[in-house]
Amino acid sequence: MKGDYQDLVDEISALLGAPATLENRDFRLIAFGAHDSDDDLVMDPVRTRSILTRQSTAAVRSWFEGFGIARATGPVRIPAAPDAGVFRGRICLPVRHRGIVQGYVWLLDQEPGPDAESLAAAMEVAQRIGLLLAEEARAGADLSREFLAVLTAGRGRHQDMAVAALRVALGPGGEGPHAAVCVSPWSGEAPTSVPGAAAVCVVPWRGAGEQEPHPDGGGPAGQSLAVLIRLRGTDPLAPALTAISRLMPRTAGGTGGAAGAKPATPAAATGVTTGVTAGVSDPVRALTALPAAWQQATAAARAAAAGPRLGPVAQWSAIGPYRMLASVAEEALDDPVARALRGPANPELARTAEVFLDCAGQAGRAAAALGIHRQTLYYRLSRVEQLTGLDLDEGEDRLLLHMALKAARLHG
Repeated sequence: MKGDYQDLVDEISALLGAPATLENRDFRLIAFGAHDSDDDLVMDPVRTRSILTRQSTAAVRSWFEGFGIARATGPVRIPAAPDAGVFRGRICLPVRHRGIVQGYVWLLDQEPGPDAESLAAAMEVAQRIGLLLAEEARAGADLSREFLAVLTAGRGRHQDMAVAALRVALGPGGEGPHAAVCVSPWSGEAPTSVPGAAAVCVVPWRGAGEQEPHPDGGGPAGQSLAVLIRLRGTDPLAPALTAISRLMPRTAGGTGGAAGAKPATPAAATGVTTGVTAGVSDPVRALTALPAAWQQATAAARAAAAGPRLGPVAQWSAIGPYRMLASVAEEALDDPVARALRGPANPELARTAEVFLDCAGQAGRAAAALGIHRQTLYYRLSRVEQLTGLDLDEGEDRLLLHMALKAARLHG
């Protein structure tokens, strides 16, 4: 439908004699009209970022929504705010279908501005855009349902049927290589659009450190975002990493104020990721391999949470021993010799043992990494041996303890 959107945006630009852009209700860019102008104010920072990155920051979205655009049924004029990077005023045309906002058409305002008749004609075009967006959303909901069925169906006939239904729903887009992406934990609904995604859904899932849901359906239950990414080009996983960069949450400056207050300025989002991790599977060519790819993606996301050196985004191919540990049941990894170290009474000893084993048993490297004297390291390691009954001069004992400590991280 991209060509249809572009044609309709160009039609609005021609009607109003102003450059127009179309964004969905999540402020992700869909189409924009070319505008030949020597006016330096045409490309202010907010518009430039929207076009170049194909999305606006959460702060920009909050600022514009403060003018009531999500509730409006007609054009909304928004004044210039140079301090906020909005050098020219905007006209926002809400794009609705059956009363539900589907997106926004943005135009740069100018004096004397479009007349009422031209704005009415532009709103009629916006309604046509709303119909297209609503139809696309319905198709996306169908894909989400089929995608979720593939990821949650058990092995056997039900999974085969789910894969067949997803293949039909994807159509020609189902052919070719894909990768599975897991972002966890995920709160709320799935985004309406993700760059390069063939399908998106929210999957119930318990990550490391999360609580099991109560049997009666109450209590906390974890969930993650699942994304099926189409792969193209010489760098196969680049589309997956690009999508993750758009999905990972970041702290942002600027929020909407109380009702009636002046909207906060759309300061650029800053800060770091907020405890959410993501995993990427190896590329797969057949949809029948999708369940296995999803297991890889979830394992990589859990490994990123368990091993700070990996995260916050990890590829299955790069998580090392966690690949093996993720395929073993949690109960099988609960070895009694390491339980004493995994309890709350000995976190310092557990960390010392793990760093020592991470450093391949090299005492000098381990002591430096821990910031302690080598004699202190030796004392702690002797305590580890006393508590576990292991001999850290023996390779198999080292392997057992290393696996137990990494498994404890993986399973929270």
